[in-house]
Amino acid sequence: MPLRDLMLGLLVIAIWALNIIVIKVGVAELPPLLMTTLRFMLVAALLVPFYPVARAQLPFLLLLSITFGSLHFALLFIGLGQAEAGTGALLVQMGTPFATLLAVVFLKEKLGAKRIAGLLLSFSGVIVLAGGPTLPSPLPLTILLLSAFGWAVSQLLIKRGPPIAPLALAGWVALFAIPQVALGSWLFETGQWQAIQQASWRGWGAVVYTAVMSSIVAYGIWYALLRRHPVNRVVPMTLLVPVLAVGLGALLMGDSLGIHKLLGGGLVVAGIALIVLNVGQRRPAKPV
Repeated sequence: MPLRDLMLGLLVIAIWALNIIVIKVGVAELPPLLMTTLRFMLVAALLVPFYPVARAQLPFLLLLSITFGSLHFALLFIGLGQAEAGTGALLVQMGTPFATLLAVVFLKEKLGAKRIAGLLLSFSGVIVLAGGPTLPSPLPLTILLLSAFGWAVSQLLIKRGPPIAPLALAGWVALFAIPQVALGSWLFETGQWQAIQQASWRGWGAVVYTAVMSSIVAYGIWYALLRRHPVNRVVPMTLLVPVLAVGLGALLMGDSLGIHKLLGGGLVVAGIALIVLNVGQRRPAKPV
């Protein structure tokens, strides 16, 4: 890979890793579901007018908005409000093992020795993480794993669904997810208007960053790289996302770096490496 494209790939990884930190900053000022709603509104406003889709594709995009928009993103924002940034980044990576298992069950893909070892390592890492002090209760663990499962289901749907340009998919999924997440905020959160009025530049900056930098700029660069290079040369870089997120969490948020996080995180990343490097030509990974 040319140095220019390598640097672009590393820029995307840095954007995605910092996205975890930015979400935590944002949910400290805005209720998680409200922030998710604002993020979707901005993504839809910036993408939908420029990426039309066929009417026949709308039912598929509506279904995807439930699994990807509501289940994955909404639970990600809620979970990161209750867990350390690095731990959250590691748990969300479990979407890859979940996607592997779903592909075996529903697409009849075969499990080789490397993928089995990767699954065992990944789930062992979660067990180690769950036994450490970085998760104060089982709730953040469950929420973040459900978010990862929503990502995995979405990848299965995307793989079997109609071909849609990535940014068109992002825009229309965001559009259809807006009323779902807004309803959740109305039912389960309070003080939304006060939060909007009192939010500082950090809160609003977090909304803009997660929508523009993470969802539009980073994905635009990423899919351009995937078009220019073999998938198995690009996808392995995503393994740096949780590693960098753990480091940024410790540096910027004061997160702990205990033995449970280092050992559990190492197992998760090693397991996902085995899975991704084995199937990289068939299913590209997609961080948050």
